[in-house]
Amino acid sequence: MLIYISKLRFLWVIRFAHERLRLSTQALNLSFSPLSLEFSCRYYLKSFTVILFFSAIVVFENLVIKKKYTFVNAVLTFKNVFLKSANYHIEKKLALLGLINFIAIIVLFTISVPRKLFTDPVSTIVEDFDSYLLGAHIADDGQWRFPPMENVPDKFREAIISFEDKRYFSHFGIDPVAMGRALYSNIMSMERVSGGSTLTMQVIRLSRKGQDRTIFEKFIEMAMAVRLEMSYSKDEILALYASNAPFGGNVIGLDAAAWRYFGRKPNDLSWAEAAMLAILPNSPALIHPGRNREILLNKRNRLLLKLYDEGKINQEDYELAIEEPIPDKPRPFPSYAPHLLSDFMIRNSNKDEENRKYKLHSTIKLEFQRKVDEIVNRHAAGYAGNGINNAAAIVIEVETGNVIAYVGNVNMPGDKVHGTQVDVLRSPRSTGSILKPLLYCSMLSSGEILPNALVPDIPTHISGYTPKNYNLGYDGAVPARRALARSLNIPAIKLLQDYGTQKFLYMLRKLGMTTVTKTVDYYGLSLILGGCEGKLFELAGIYASMARVLKHYRKNQSRYDEGDFHPAFVNFEDYLKDSERTENLQNSSLLSASAIYLTFKAMLDVERPPEQSGWENFKSNQKIAWKTGTSFGFRDGWAIGVTPDYVVGVWIGNADGEGRPKLTGITTAAPVLFDIFSYLPQAQSWFDIPYDDMAYEAICHQSGHLASELCEDVDSVWIPAAGIRFTKCPYHKIVHLDETEKFQVHSECEETQNMVHKPWFVLPPAVEWFYKSKNANYKVLPPFRSDCLGEMENAGKNSMEVIYPKNLTKIYVPVELDGTAGKTIFEVAHRKEEALIFWHVDDEFVGQTQRYHQLALNPPPGKHVLTLVDEDGNELTVKFEIINQEKKQK
Repeated sequence: MLIYISKLRFLWVIRFAHERLRLSTQALNLSFSPLSLEFSCRYYLKSFTVILFFSAIVVFENLVIKKKYTFVNAVLTFKNVFLKSANYHIEKKLALLGLINFIAIIVLFTISVPRKLFTDPVSTIVEDFDSYLLGAHIADDGQWRFPPMENVPDKFREAIISFEDKRYFSHFGIDPVAMGRALYSNIMSMERVSGGSTLTMQVIRLSRKGQDRTIFEKFIEMAMAVRLEMSYSKDEILALYASNAPFGGNVIGLDAAAWRYFGRKPNDLSWAEAAMLAILPNSPALIHPGRNREILLNKRNRLLLKLYDEGKINQEDYELAIEEPIPDKPRPFPSYAPHLLSDFMIRNSNKDEENRKYKLHSTIKLEFQRKVDEIVNRHAAGYAGNGINNAAAIVIEVETGNVIAYVGNVNMPGDKVHGTQVDVLRSPRSTGSILKPLLYCSMLSSGEILPNALVPDIPTHISGYTPKNYNLGYDGAVPARRALARSLNIPAIKLLQDYGTQKFLYMLRKLGMTTVTKTVDYYGLSLILGGCEGKLFELAGIYASMARVLKHYRKNQSRYDEGDFHPAFVNFEDYLKDSERTENLQNSSLLSASAIYLTFKAMLDVERPPEQSGWENFKSNQKIAWKTGTSFGFRDGWAIGVTPDYVVGVWIGNADGEGRPKLTGITTAAPVLFDIFSYLPQAQSWFDIPYDDMAYEAICHQSGHLASELCEDVDSVWIPAAGIRFTKCPYHKIVHLDETEKFQVHSECEETQNMVHKPWFVLPPAVEWFYKSKNANYKVLPPFRSDCLGEMENAGKNSMEVIYPKNLTKIYVPVELDGTAGKTIFEVAHRKEEALIFWHVDDEFVGQTQRYHQLALNPPPGKHVLTLVDEDGNELTVKFEIINQEKKQK
């Protein structure tokens, strides 16, 4: 019957097609306007599809009825049918025109498929290291349409091909058998009951949204399907289908459907789940919760039986699969690391459309992310009672630099009151004391400090800046490593003053801090105490790089891999690039291995929270080099901890910057940090000592400097190789004593042969005053013998020291609330504990002090001279200037 129709109607078809081709050629000859080009192309395409339809009937006869299966036979048949048109009294010119137009059709055919079939907006998603979904944001058109898949899982592949297109891998985009069967069924039923579309044709239909389901549209789909098969592999076409097929509701694509209905990635679907999803694109309404469940279940089970009959699954798999229930209702998409998703979207929005990516394959590991989320949210719930509403944490693998847990803030969806939507990990916050280890390490690396070298810890006033220790006390002098472990502020200021603020700023920028963008005058010495802002993400990455450098030093034969200092990776692509780079070994590094090792050693001594006290006494103890930080006004609590395997960073506070009582690093951030470390796998060993970057030197036991010839108590210790350039002990000097060794003497009052010459550890008066109260074994200098007072004029100059103000200091005196000028506290130190000091300003006596030498004075604006005289007649003078409020404003 079909062949009969084709022979009767073929003359009319050829005439109709040739006429359309002629009109389209005229349109092309008229102009090259977009409108005429569109008109011509549409005529070419319509003509081609008409010819193709009737030629397909002949091809069907050739391939199916006559059992001639080769494509070559089909083409020859088409040629013969076309040429026989001349026998039906068609003019030769028209036949020639038809041949030319047929060639034009072939040209149009080759370009009929656009380079990018689908231009729909897609959802932004974040996946973990193993491609598990962490979070997703719905596409702009309100659809859950994940970025295109590259590979289709085997189970879904088998299911969809068995259900939709069993000859998928053998046809060329059109399945003539399926088309013939569909045509027969439709004719017999007198209605459309089957479309006969291949998966390739369905891909074309999905890409041509809004087109009417007509016979003419079917021809277009057929033509474009053939063309698609010429441009894409079978696997690529299948991936296009799986990425864009509807799966019910606003779920588009297999990837989104697998997570929406089963909460797992497509590769982890069971046979039952894959079969159910293979059915949905054909009948997406079946997934409606509460309806059609029996129909959906039966269709799924029939497909499973078909897969079993085809030998795709074994009997055991089949029996288990049909017992699986279908999902009750759609699941919510996972919402882990929501701030990472938001950050990715923000960064994406700043890129051109061509460079935008909608899937972040991250380095996060889901098991760690879940646990760290739980720990942070549990502690945050406890802190909320004190008005502390925000928290953040990060965990970094030292070896790779990969971020394996990213908690940008407390996870409270919909809360816009407490700023939980702010990604604190990447927000600049006042650093508190968290930079102190970096300064200490920098100075060790350059040989400008040694671990036990004494650093002054006395009342300090620098250009109007008066730092205080957290405990408001003073030690006089403290070893540098202990100053770091105890987080003393004044020694840190002294170290920064010695190292240089400009140099430290440069170091911080080289290490990777992007937030220190101001000038050295802007930050000043407060830089080390929270005078700058930093991001937890960057700071944790810096400490991880330090650990990586130290960890690789021995492996690299005591050399440095230049690439070991890098930011933390949260994008898997960045990690992949780094893992594929070639090592570039150097003899030096930004921070030396020995400096890093000794810095971490000092950080081991930081006092842990009360619940961690006595940790050294337990077998399960874990060495953690860590440091806290607390910003001014109790606004930020920091804690960063380091082991050979992991770096953990924690921040606690309020996103809006509100300070709260007891909001300190040790009380809020530290407990979270140690809870996270208790979950992480413990390191099997500590860092190796980098002996090749160290020197074994004699160190003065009392001063911590390189031992001089006067140092009697000497320790031989390993110090950074650069430390051999550090100064020798400046505090030991020879003291001349009488035979009793109770008094100092000199050559004018004692014979040289009767003198006892003895090395003595002597600190400056101001340092000594506080140091001796903390160190009972410190021996003060003996007094001069009564007959040696002539020397006291010179000695007296060294017995007193003005703590504040220093010589030539300019003092700004604020105005009190009642309008009166405020008072300035002047302070002096004296070697003699019970010394009596008489105070004079501009030769006018203003008061006296004994033991504690502080005096509140209120000199008028202008320049003044302070003269101090003790009871032994020793005199000390300093000059200063009082500046009132009006003069300062000018």
